[in-house]
Amino acid sequence: MLARNSGVALWRQIYSNLEREITDQAFCPGDRLPSENTLAMRYGVNRHTIRRAMAALELAGLVRVEQGRGAFVRERVIHYPVGRRTRFSENLSRQHRAPGNALIDASDIEAEGPVAAALGISPGDIVTRITSAGEADGRRINYCHSYFPRTLFPGMARVYRQLGSVTQTLEHFKVRDYFRKSTRIIARMPTALEARELGQPRTRPVLITESLNVDGRGVPVEFGVSLFASDWVQIVVDSFE
Repeated sequence: MLARNSGVALWRQIYSNLEREITDQAFCPGDRLPSENTLAMRYGVNRHTIRRAMAALELAGLVRVEQGRGAFVRERVIHYPVGRRTRFSENLSRQHRAPGNALIDASDIEAEGPVAAALGISPGDIVTRITSAGEADGRRINYCHSYFPRTLFPGMARVYRQLGSVTQTLEHFKVRDYFRKSTRIIARMPTALEARELGQPRTRPVLITESLNVDGRGVPVEFGVSLFASDWVQIVVDSFE
């Protein structure tokens, strides 16, 4: 029940009520909150009042609102370290998250300027591009394009389809270990395709890492562009020393 004529705005009372329910885990991380209509009936207010309370909950970082789907209790943010040895599965396993990887495409293409420059090859040279999506506890958190020089890794698309792991595929080609030489982090709004792959609205920015991995001799072996869902992932830069 709301205390009307108490001097405290109705939306703020609703905010406090829902905040308490989230804190007391009446709604757990990942749970969807009741719809605007349901909450409006529950509190005897109009939907505009509910929207204001939900906007305050989102601003406080307690919920995430997905257009067309509703409001969800925000899950614990994943801290994704980027350092000299950056491995997706290891990063998640250390946080007791179940890693997953979905292959979207693996094919040979001509290298465009930025990819060629990063890998030290000529534009138009053939690279293997592996497009995949990374998951944490069954939830998709990133969408990646990884590029590998075909001269170093002939038939890589076939091998990767068999092994399903970049590390294991590089080991197949006698690259026992590889190291992060550089990482560039930017943020921007996603394209329609990127938003769809990440399961998020186009109005929410994504974090992007552009990374170069080299082998023990310093030879470039992988250039990667990874898009992370910004409401799920916080990128932490470790020392490269």
